[in-house]
Amino acid sequence: MTQIERAFVTIREGQVHLRRSIGPDPGAAPPLWMIHASPASSVSLVALMHELGRTRRVFAPDTLGNGDSAPAAPAVPDIAYYADSSLRVMDALGLERVDLYGSHTGAHIVSEMAIARPDRFRRMVFDGIAMFSPQEKQENLANYAPAIEPDAFGTQFHWAWHFVRDQGWFFPYYKRDAAHARGLDMPSVEALHRTTVEVLKSIRTYHHAYRAAFAHQEPERLPLVRVPTLVMADASDPLKPGVAKAAALVPGALQAIFDDQAHGAGAIAAKGTLLTHFLDTGRLP
Repeated sequence: MTQIERAFVTIREGQVHLRRSIGPDPGAAPPLWMIHASPASSVSLVALMHELGRTRRVFAPDTLGNGDSAPAAPAVPDIAYYADSSLRVMDALGLERVDLYGSHTGAHIVSEMAIARPDRFRRMVFDGIAMFSPQEKQENLANYAPAIEPDAFGTQFHWAWHFVRDQGWFFPYYKRDAAHARGLDMPSVEALHRTTVEVLKSIRTYHHAYRAAFAHQEPERLPLVRVPTLVMADASDPLKPGVAKAAALVPGALQAIFDDQAHGAGAIAAKGTLLTHFLDTGRLP
């Protein structure tokens, strides 16, 4: 069975925390480099890492300024910076050529990794990618990820819990009305607690990656991708409308909507099968 261990590597910004799989002999499959969504950290990828780690080595760093990783160096980091820092973590681990997976913010980051160094990547997956209009980008930059400072009343704890909880109920979470309800049950208390703790670890810096993703210029950047790409999203993902838009921009991209609700308790295993098939063959099942 695949096990997940935690480790740190050092780059010029400081220590970067990562999770990596330990399991059977991965054979000829190249490693998989996974970048998590905002907020939180690579903890959100653990269940999928267990599945994908059955057939390959899997690595998932906490992006700078999230989870247990050091903060980003620039005052206003952009997606190209996050991509460069992720490449430098790969270098520190001695990884030359890998497959890529990115969820939400992570999809924006891996796209820039692929543009910068296509020679280092075989195949790539976007698992939900934001394809907002200029007006939506500006609205999200203004409202989605406020800078938070701890205070003597501990309001950051209350804020973080409701920030995480309300993302499960509304999209965008700051529009808490029937028109923006996602129609989903509340995430489990365990999942809410786990994610909230990760946000609190990086409460002063969590917002930078969000804002970098909102500022990313996908219409200009995605046509530069030269790595075979699958653009997908779960059926319950509020970023699902971005699949067709992004796939139309990435040369030769495949696209898919994964029906996570139909698969129920077996959703992670079924999703792992879909991703493994694409990573192994470059095709959809």
